[in-house]
Amino acid sequence: MVVYASLYPFTGWRDQGVVPLAFLQAPLPQYWTGFDIASNLVGYAPLGFLLALALRRSGVGQWAWLVALALPVLLSLAVEMLQSYLPMRVPSNVDLALNALGAALGVALAMLIEWLGALRRWSQIRANWFEPSAHGGLVLLALWPFALLYPQPVPFGLGQVRDRLEDALTTLLMDTPFLSWVPVRQTAPAPLSPLAEAFCIGLCVLTPLLMGYADMRSRIRRLFFCGLVVAGAVCVAGLSAALTYGPDHAWAWLTPQAQLGLILAVVVGVSCVLMPRRMCNVVMLLCLAVSLALLNGAPISPYFAQSLEVWEQGRFIRFHGLSQWLGWMWPFAALVFGLLAVSRSTATPTHAN
Repeated sequence: MVVYASLYPFTGWRDQGVVPLAFLQAPLPQYWTGFDIASNLVGYAPLGFLLALALRRSGVGQWAWLVALALPVLLSLAVEMLQSYLPMRVPSNVDLALNALGAALGVALAMLIEWLGALRRWSQIRANWFEPSAHGGLVLLALWPFALLYPQPVPFGLGQVRDRLEDALTTLLMDTPFLSWVPVRQTAPAPLSPLAEAFCIGLCVLTPLLMGYADMRSRIRRLFFCGLVVAGAVCVAGLSAALTYGPDHAWAWLTPQAQLGLILAVVVGVSCVLMPRRMCNVVMLLCLAVSLALLNGAPISPYFAQSLEVWEQGRFIRFHGLSQWLGWMWPFAALVFGLLAVSRSTATPTHAN
């Protein structure tokens, strides 16, 4: 994520006749904004924090804190040097200093929560809530809110890639004999009806819900998790709409079909709390398959495409461009994860407590 945000859009690489380390001796830049300062601080703080926790738990010992600080600083130095080959990016000694400070803040926070015993309590909470084998599912669940940040034609409708993939393949295979292999739609697809859209929204919210159910130990905790997922989805969708259209339109996406879809997700989610873990993965796969079929069989509204152009030209693209890729790839990663989980549970069947 740090490399993506620092080197986007990865085009125009060329030698500009500048020594890569010359920015270290350059005078301080005359112009900077609060956003630049905050993004450089916040961008490296999670990296230092996560590195410190990972190295501390891996048995490195007291050296973990120093290594966790040195690695982000070296990464920042490498990225700033690479920026000297990108005309659209400017290497800065201030950015390097802010990145190092952000990493130091992250490491300090990791040291603080370990001293307070928060790591031990989190390990106990994780052991009480989730199965010991819960790893990939937790990562996908943590990434799901970030994938929702990039605006979608259908609320929560991740994975709508057919039109973009079709255009990309057509461009790639132009003037080649393989162009005829691209399955181009001959007629314009019909948009989703309000009922079909509500059904699709419900399936999209049920997918992470059932993924979490499959890794949870207790049915009571599943009920709490259901409310947490739905509330979190509504908040993230509101944040995405506020960033796209402005704070006054934060809840414009909450149409009657979106409300119906959320109600459907809650009703079905509560009904599934008694479902065995393996069956949760199976139903999750069904939800993914049907929702992806509905989404990729529907067109993208031209008005929505126009609003995306405004979004993509803004400064948030450096971070939310990554959420666009997450939005495209998350359902397919969840599909692979679900298939692997079902195959493992077939070999060693387990049941929810």
